[in-house]
Amino acid sequence: MQHSRMTHKTVTFAHPFHLRGHSDLFPPGSYVVDTTEELIEGVSITAYRRVSTDLHLKYKHNGMMVDRILTIKPVDLDIALTCDADPDRPAHR
Repeated sequence: MQHSRMTHKTVTFAHPFHLRGHSDLFPPGSYVVDTTEELIEGVSITAYRRVSTDLHLKYKHNGMMVDRILTIKPVDLDIALTCDADPDRPAHR
């Protein structure tokens, strides 16, 4: 029997940002990040392996709200957050 769990967190960007693997420049704001993990069976301790990390984007397009979900690598999100917090960062990375 396979068990999985999902965690939710919110990340906030103060500046427009890029994510590796995506050509879009995303606007500043708060974004929900969902991480899905599955139980690793057959080990003596409870352990999980990451299956996916999804970033929820909500924005207006032609007057309508659009909800887009991007599957991303956690390291790419960490890099984007670190760049966003860097006071010496270039205007658009």
